[in-house]
Amino acid sequence: MQQPVYHIPALLEECMQGLDIKPSGTYVDVTFGGGGHSREILSRLGKDGHLYSFDQDEDAQRNIVDDERFTFVYSNFKYLKNFMLYHGVEGVDGILADLGVSFHHFDESERGFSFRFDAPLDMRMNKKARLTAAEILATYSDDRLAQLFALYGEMRNARRIASAIVARRASGGVKTTGELLDVVAPFINRKQEKKELAQIFQSLRIEVNNEMDSLKSMLNQATQLLKPGGRLVVITYHSLEDRIVKNFIKTGNVEGVMEKDFYGRVKAPLQAVNNKVIVPTDEEVERNPRARSAKLRIAQKM
Repeated sequence: MQQPVYHIPALLEECMQGLDIKPSGTYVDVTFGGGGHSREILSRLGKDGHLYSFDQDEDAQRNIVDDERFTFVYSNFKYLKNFMLYHGVEGVDGILADLGVSFHHFDESERGFSFRFDAPLDMRMNKKARLTAAEILATYSDDRLAQLFALYGEMRNARRIASAIVARRASGGVKTTGELLDVVAPFINRKQEKKELAQIFQSLRIEVNNEMDSLKSMLNQATQLLKPGGRLVVITYHSLEDRIVKNFIKTGNVEGVMEKDFYGRVKAPLQAVNNKVIVPTDEEVERNPRARSAKLRIAQKM
């Protein structure tokens, strides 16, 4: 029986070119997942090179690579610097982050990531974490839910969706994906049903896993860890995270506030390698439809 695909790495060759891999270098893949990017990095390292790969999902450990040049770190990438110092690493030559969700998460029905299955609303990447999507829907105020759907899902009718969810609490609340679909159905445009449902589920996933704060933290730590000339390679999949990465590369902060020194030079530790964002080819999207919204940004430590 053929094993299900854990994840197909997006923009694989473009990422490798962006990392500009040195055979004896030290690299970090902060989103190990199915290990596709990590295996390719290892294939380009010599005997003195080393790769550290992070993942907070215990399921990713089944994909660990048996290689003395490889170290798996079972943790959220927001602890990047702490764990690298723990391993005695003060500087690295490249850091890769693929912020997409693995096929595995969408296909594991009991995890609650997909609207294709009726399952408990969990959505935790780290199964040991406390907050679930169901708890968010049961406890957040009308205003807080509306802000969540508007900010993370870019839903125009975020307020009405939030009010409907709060009203449902009087009759048992929303605990499963099926119950959530029932509640939001009146507010979904049937012509773009899959897209809008994906936006709602994305909103909850981002909140459950505190993805935006973790990303901001990782970016700040990455600039501290990268050696001069080291590369930061990031794949984003929605506008909010892409804006954060773009701002950070351009200005050195996630707000995009331009700060200059006495000589009028922008005080940013990184310099964009690709001024124009890199996107998948039509051929890659045909092979891997979930790469359709991928955007690759590459920066170099000054």
